[in-house]
Amino acid sequence: MSSNSCVRNSCLFAEGIFPGASLRASLAFRNLIRLLPATLTAAALAACAQSSAVTDKHELRTASREASLNDNRTRVVVKATKQTPFVVERNAARAQFAPYGVASFYSDEQQTANGEIFNPNAMTAAHPTLPFGTRLRVTNLATGRFVTVRVNDRGPFVPGRVVDVSYSAAETLGIVGRGVAKVKLDVVQ
Repeated sequence: MSSNSCVRNSCLFAEGIFPGASLRASLAFRNLIRLLPATLTAAALAACAQSSAVTDKHELRTASREASLNDNRTRVVVKATKQTPFVVERNAARAQFAPYGVASFYSDEQQTANGEIFNPNAMTAAHPTLPFGTRLRVTNLATGRFVTVRVNDRGPFVPGRVVDVSYSAAETLGIVGRGVAKVKLDVVQ
């Protein structure tokens, strides 16, 4: 048999089992090709319609907000305030502080509450409430020695203590050996 007759016989065999199979496949493919542009156009139009619906919803929300703003209802306005852990008074003379108490000293180098690096040789102090930069006279009640220091840190946080002074100020007051002393505080400036 020739090759053409085999092809013809196999086609006849396929047509015998599935009559019109090749004709149906070509018609289905042609219909698919014809429907493809119409399907793409419909999908594009559906996407446009969906975005305009979202735009319309946005316009409705905006219109309802404007309508509620024009209502004569009573509005409650809440103003947020910053919470600070210490009472800060701009005028140092009016700030509340205990004029008598126990003073201590510290000498470890660290960053102070106002951002400076602690210098143990400077005449500085830590006070819980006085504004930074306040000049404070610290007087040792036992010896009568006094020193003027500048407040640049917060503390002490030990009950009964009213001020922490730098190591240099503690030497001037004569409290390095004991570590603490009863003092009187006066705001100088």
